[in-house]
Amino acid sequence: MSCREAHGSLNILHVLRAPVGGLFRHVVDLARGQSARGHRVWLVADSMTGGSDVEATLSALSTGLALGITRIPMSRQLSSADVAAVAHVTRRAAAAAADGIHGHGAKGGVYARLAGTRNAIRVYTPHGGSLHYGWTSPLGCFYLAAERVLMRRTDLFLFESAYGRHAFKAKVGRPSALVRVVHNGVTKLDFEPATLAAEASDLVFIGELRMLKGVDVLIEAIAVLAQNGCTVAASIVGSGPDRAAFESQAAKLGLSDAVRFVGVKPARAAFGLGRLVVVPSRAESLPYIVLEAVAAGMSLIATNVGGIPEVFGPDVADLLPPGDPAALAHAIGQAIRDPGARRLAAQRLRARVAAAFSADKMTDTVLAAYQEALATRPCSPDWSVRHKRVNARLRRAMAHA
Repeated sequence: MSCREAHGSLNILHVLRAPVGGLFRHVVDLARGQSARGHRVWLVADSMTGGSDVEATLSALSTGLALGITRIPMSRQLSSADVAAVAHVTRRAAAAAADGIHGHGAKGGVYARLAGTRNAIRVYTPHGGSLHYGWTSPLGCFYLAAERVLMRRTDLFLFESAYGRHAFKAKVGRPSALVRVVHNGVTKLDFEPATLAAEASDLVFIGELRMLKGVDVLIEAIAVLAQNGCTVAASIVGSGPDRAAFESQAAKLGLSDAVRFVGVKPARAAFGLGRLVVVPSRAESLPYIVLEAVAAGMSLIATNVGGIPEVFGPDVADLLPPGDPAALAHAIGQAIRDPGARRLAAQRLRARVAAAFSADKMTDTVLAAYQEALATRPCSPDWSVRHKRVNARLRRAMAHA
């Protein structure tokens, strides 16, 4: 008898560190979709990250999750807090009689795969994370060596792009466990057209303010355009460790008035701050901001990195090389001179995303992969009995909630 046959609906524990950005969006949509399909879901996340928007999202999400949400301190770097976090995940997995522990991102993946439970499948989705590093740096050696060790404690790898699967194989090794590619997906609400604000600038960047995202390249491209007599303004939406460096760069280039830093905003509100979304990243997995911008009907300029070409498909030639301010300046200038061509490209991309990148498809494909992994793991009689008892307690608790 397989675990799936014994359990029916599943008890699923999602683990992530920072409840922000595309990774958080992925987990929220996945948890909602799994819960709507009758599975019992629990979420564990960092308590030190986020703000009012995160709190509102988690509060709304918690009402739909049978097993709820817990938040504990999780450090970005290796620390003594990791021991307590792993112990917490282990206790939560045992309390929920988890069929699957799904770790998201590098830190979530560590906690999920080190959790001391023998009966749940351990699932890992990197979301970029460690795969953005190489073996040429000490930090990269540490992260990738850890991935190699943890690979042996993984029952199912779910990569959000074919690029992610290829990068893992090239940098870490070929997994012996089950491997599936499940693209990120967006919902019907994402296809509501974005509305431009009265103060909208020419360009908008939305994301974490770090060098990896190429904000410095965008600022340099704006300077190149200014030197050629084309003045453009940009709104930079987000926060991150390199914000001060980017503000300093803009000031040195005389762009303090042209480049405004507006802080963190939800993507839907941020789209209204610019006529053209720019994604100048040096590295990515499969960024939600690309999918969300396309679904909202926004014109888009992006680099040829990570899984972005999988979204663009036949329009992959429109993507730019990363780290090239001159190429980015040229593309921005073309888009401003010929907005009609950019709108036609946006329409083609929107139809492609609607057909191939839905949250429902993402949820169903993830659940099918869980079932495949569970089918390879027989349940002991004791575990089957314990699982039924725990589920009975859970049903009684929900009935009295």
